[in-house]
Amino acid sequence: MSTGTTSKQSDLTVDDITVIDNKLLKRAVSAAALGNTMEWFDFGVYSYLAVIIGQVFFPGASNTAQLIASFGTFAAAFLVRPIGGMVFGPLGDRFGRQKVLAFTMIMMSIGTFCIGLIPSYASIGIAAPILLLVARLVQGFSTGGEYGGAATFIAEYSTDKRRGFMGSFLEFGTLAGYLLGASLVTGMIALLPHQAMMDWGWRIPFFLAAPLGLFGLYIRLKLEETPAFKEHMDKREELEHNKPQLTLLQMLRVQSKPLLKCIGLVLLFNVSNYMLTAYMPSYLTGVLGMSELSGLMLVMVIMFIMMPLTLMWGHLTDRMGRKPVIGLGALGLILLAIPSYMLIGSGNMMLVFAGLAVLGLLHTCFSGTMPATLPALFVTDIRYSALAIGFNLSVSLFGGTTPLITAWLVDTTHNAMMPAYYMMGAGIIGLITVLTLSETARKPLKGSSPAVATKAEAHKLIDKLRKQRGRKVQQHKPA
Repeated sequence: MSTGTTSKQSDLTVDDITVIDNKLLKRAVSAAALGNTMEWFDFGVYSYLAVIIGQVFFPGASNTAQLIASFGTFAAAFLVRPIGGMVFGPLGDRFGRQKVLAFTMIMMSIGTFCIGLIPSYASIGIAAPILLLVARLVQGFSTGGEYGGAATFIAEYSTDKRRGFMGSFLEFGTLAGYLLGASLVTGMIALLPHQAMMDWGWRIPFFLAAPLGLFGLYIRLKLEETPAFKEHMDKREELEHNKPQLTLLQMLRVQSKPLLKCIGLVLLFNVSNYMLTAYMPSYLTGVLGMSELSGLMLVMVIMFIMMPLTLMWGHLTDRMGRKPVIGLGALGLILLAIPSYMLIGSGNMMLVFAGLAVLGLLHTCFSGTMPATLPALFVTDIRYSALAIGFNLSVSLFGGTTPLITAWLVDTTHNAMMPAYYMMGAGIIGLITVLTLSETARKPLKGSSPAVATKAEAHKLIDKLRKQRGRKVQQHKPA
């Protein structure tokens, strides 16, 4: 693998182009996606156990109040995610992506495992929900450095021509983790009596975080640092004496425009995401009155269908661009959110499935594109920091609070269509944001040399750049 330091593409030589080792790329994608898989295993478990968790930790309240309290604890973790991003992001930009991602992996595992150890409210009273909140805060703090680091890691390891497809495996891991957690909970609900689930069964999925975390930690510790970060470190050593590091506030001020774009895109992405994954199971059962097992199974089938669609969109964006796909999804939410929820609210199983399928298809327009789109907004030396802060700030304000806010809106207004209006608002903000983007498909990341798969491809790229430069010289030649 070779990396270069030349800034002008027209002056590049073959030695200035990064040639990506395919084996290292596959390992990097697998290790990064595994962290997302584990994070969303926890989310799948928590979402599908929300009703039981409400009964275990908030007894005595009404069913609606228990659900809101359960989602409130879920949402509380998102309040500390920006703090985690502010801590882990700068560390990742200074000491390396791989080291920080190894640490966030083990921290996530500990937080999830500890939830399974907490005694019930009946055993220790008010201390039970307090300990649940503490464990969720540990999870939220660690995940503040997870997604931004994982997306950065994959983007910096990928070739320019396949960054969209490789990045889509990050969200493939999200869906796989959610599906694994949801399937486990659904199987336990089907096999165990309700009282057994209440007494001890709900703890088992959280205990599985320990072996998953240790396996993920082992994989991440064996990774090499990204080529783009190595190149950046070489440059920084050369310029360290005359290029002071930006403070966090300076970085936020200098990068305000791409940060706002990041927040807008993440809002679109995560309102759609958490509405479908975290809120929908409870909406189907608590609001529409479907049986618990039917609601869980429907969402799981949709998740399964979304997995190959996510990879499909990732592949297509490398050919047709990121902007058209994200714009299509945003426009789809604006036009189809209400019809989709009307289908879901019909109560007819086939129509409910059709409504969920539409929402799932629209969401894959984002899940297949965002892991490549978001890192491309920022330059290498602040990419981890800016992405972690922008992503987690948006997730905290608009993503993780989606189940809580929509549950409250439905309960307050008695209008089951409130989730559709919420998604339409996200679609409008997302579409406006997409119009401000520059297309980044098949282009090098900001501040990095072009990345290709082989030396032969590097030679072809140099020849192409020389021909383009020759044409420009001819065009500007005086008559």
